Formats: sequence, C-alpha cells, structure tokens
Amino acid sequence: MNIQWYPGHMTKAKRAMKEDIKLIDLIIELVDARVPLSSRNPDIDDLGAGKARIVLLNKSDLADERYNSAWESYFIAKGCHVIKVNSKSGAGLKQINGVVQEACKEKIERDRRRGILNRPVRAMVVGIPNVGKSTFINSFAGKACTKTGNRPGVTKGNQWIRLNKSLELLDTPGILWPKFEDQQVGIKLAIIGSVNDEILNKDELAMELIRFLTKEYPKVLSERYGIETEDSLEALRQVAQARACLAKGGELDLVKASNLLIDDFRSGKLGRMTLELPVQ
Repeated sequence: MNIQWYPGHMTKAKRAMKEDIKLIDLIIELVDARVPLSSRNPDIDDLGAGKARIVLLNKSDLADERYNSAWESYFIAKGCHVIKVNSKSGAGLKQINGVVQEACKEKIERDRRRGILNRPVRAMVVGIPNVGKSTFINSFAGKACTKTGNRPGVTKGNQWIRLNKSLELLDTPGILWPKFEDQQVGIKLAIIGSVNDEILNKDELAMELIRFLTKEYPKVLSERYGIETEDSLEALRQVAQARACLAKGGELDLVKASNLLIDDFRSGKLGRMTLELPVQ
C-alpha cells in the first residue's frame, strides 16, 4: 500500500500555526495512545522549538495498558510533561491545569517579577486529524466550543477559547505532513482513522491489520470471528463468513468485511491494543 494524504487546507493551516506560535507559551500535543510515535507530526518539533510541551496520550482507554506506561516514560525522557487521557469520558483531564502550571512555571515567575499578574497561559492544541482535539477541548471546557466528528478534517481554522482566568487555548486543524517517508506510518494512521477513508483500499488495509493482530494479539481473531488461519486473505474471507458479509448472488463481500474489522478495531471491540512500542 502507498498512502499519502495532504489536502490543501493543511498547507494553509501550517502557515497559520507558524504565525500563531509567536503568541503562545505552551504546546499541548494530542497523540493517539495506540500509535504515539506515528501520530506525532514531526513538523511540530520545529514549529514549537523552545516552547513548553505537554503530550496527552489520548484514547489511552483503547491502548494496551501494558504499553501506556512505557510511552509515558518515553515522552518524559524527551523533556515533555505527559498525561494519559480519554477525552470522551473526561478521564485524566483534571490533572491538566496543574501540569500546565508546572510546565509554565518559569513563564509565570518571569511575569510575576515584571509585575504582570494573572496573565493567562496561552496554549496551542495540536495534533493530527481525528486524534480527538475538538473532543478534548469540549470536555476540558465543559461545553461545546468546537465542532467534532468521527472523521478527519472537521476543524478547518484556528480558534481561540478562553477556559478560565489562567488558561486560553488555541484550537488548530489537524495537519499531517506532505509525505510519509515510512509507509508503515501511513498504514498505522489509516488504521486508526487519521487518513480520509475514501482514498484507501480497505481490503488491503484490513489485511495489514490482520497481519499485525496475528503476530501481536493472536487470540483476538479466533475469539471474535473464529479465524484459524495465518493467511491474511483467507482470514478476511473468514471474517466475511462469520459476519455474513455477502454481496449479490451470495458471494463474500470483502470490502464490507474489511470495514467491519477496521471499525471493530477503532471502537475497541477487539480489546485494548497498541500498534507500536517505544524504542529508547
């Protein structure tokens, strides 16, 4: 598979972020806890050089708990503050205000020495498409401030949100980078839903997921679908049979089976899984 997706609005969004970075004190970066490295936009490190950083391991409830702690340690070693969160349920969000104050301690002290009191911390919220930024902001603010959707590209422009006297957030559109040098990164992002589904070959993507599951979580496919083969195409056929995914004439509908399998993974119905591990 060769996956590339960089629509025009992302170029515009990146330019806007470059301008706005001058106004902010802190970057809050959401990553998908199932693919924490692949779901980081490498451009953010350049854009945010010298800024305080908080990494939110979002959707941590869908990721393998054994590996959440390993990723937490990985990002701490990189100099980031890290919190495991679930934006939908609100889990972990209460820790954020305290961590913001800790991350921006130097800035707050500097303001105090200059006689500037109560200036809010300005934080830019960044992340790739469909990683849950808008859901996070709405949950954190306790009200609907931004549009949300279960597809990439819902947020199209930057938006300031004043949460309280001490914190303002700048919501930014999800942006990828112009080219995936490693196609495994593109495949992982497609599996979690950060690439537009309409450009994907879903049966090929499903077989990539099957190959991963067969290797790393071998019992899952047999327990959920009764699959007893390591051949990815045959396994996909067995998913179609198990879930009665049929086309006209009674033939197996592999595209329908592929969508079902990928949706089961994305929603957590296959269990908690992590697609990549940190290398120290």
